[in-house]
Amino acid sequence: MSRIGKLPIKIPTTVDVTNEKSHLKVKGKFGTLELTIPEVIRIEQINSAFVVSLKHKTTKNKALHGLYRTLINNMIIGVSEQFLITLLLEGVGYRAIIQGKYLVLNIGFSHPVNITIPEEITIEIVQNTTLNIKSCDKEQLGLFVAKVRSWRPPEPYKGKGILYKGEQILRKAGKSGK
Repeated sequence: MSRIGKLPIKIPTTVDVTNEKSHLKVKGKFGTLELTIPEVIRIEQINSAFVVSLKHKTTKNKALHGLYRTLINNMIIGVSEQFLITLLLEGVGYRAIIQGKYLVLNIGFSHPVNITIPEEITIEIVQNTTLNIKSCDKEQLGLFVAKVRSWRPPEPYKGKGILYKGEQILRKAGKSGK
């Protein structure tokens, strides 16, 4: 039995949850998220909390138990508080600006990089080199941040690139000799 799956999910008063058969819809002040639940997962509402349980206990179902409990919990946190990831642009001349629906990055290429911003994601640029990226959907947020970061991952010699806030880069010594 999953230890995470056993934990109840507390529902804030600002969040509206609709559970119809195998379809869960969560609505809050930051958006609406939907999830299709497999038939082996059972969701019960007790007072102001959800309890996720299994109908049949097999090895595969036990793995799904903790997964779906975490997915539902992330949906509730996302629509009530939002998720935030901060990226730092490290390098001489690196900067970011927003033009319409595009994030424009100047990160050392001969041309600026244009990345389309999805509708459910908001970006706030602090100074020119710090990006605060917010969304209620944790999965979409992580995919978008990985896409942005893939344009210039941090390199170990000078430490330049796109970094997560608080990330430590293991530095390598350059060439030594004549």
